[in-house]
Amino acid sequence: MSSTTTAGTTGTIRLGALLKFFVIGVYFGIVLIKGEVISWFRIQEMFHFRSFYMYGVLGSAVAVGVLSVALIKAFNLRAVDGAQIKLAGKPFNRIGNLAGGIIFGFGWALTGACPGPLYALLGAGYWAVLLAVAGALAGTVAYGYLKPSLPH
Repeated sequence: MSSTTTAGTTGTIRLGALLKFFVIGVYFGIVLIKGEVISWFRIQEMFHFRSFYMYGVLGSAVAVGVLSVALIKAFNLRAVDGAQIKLAGKPFNRIGNLAGGIIFGFGWALTGACPGPLYALLGAGYWAVLLAVAGALAGTVAYGYLKPSLPH
């Protein structure tokens, strides 16, 4: 029996597919933990310019992203469902990008984690991270309410 759930205007997603992505997310969380990428000490080393480790990890991620985009464009690759992958740029918004980057950077420096690894930290049993998750969710809700009045 195939259970389905609706995902807004994107169509129907099988629960099996959601489970697959959940398992991939759990695996990625384990990789982040074992690689010490979510370590508060590693992140503080980076912000204090005491270690190249995190810069190497982030630089490797950027290199993989650049290579992936180049391959997608060079070979006109398609998504798993056969849909064309459209990679359109966004216009640069000086005030929005600078303000958002500064807020993101302060949050990252204060909590010792960017939003994604917060969930890996929760999974590792660091319950104090719930405060950072609550702050991230509050910021998301605030942005939702303020978005119409912000410069875009």
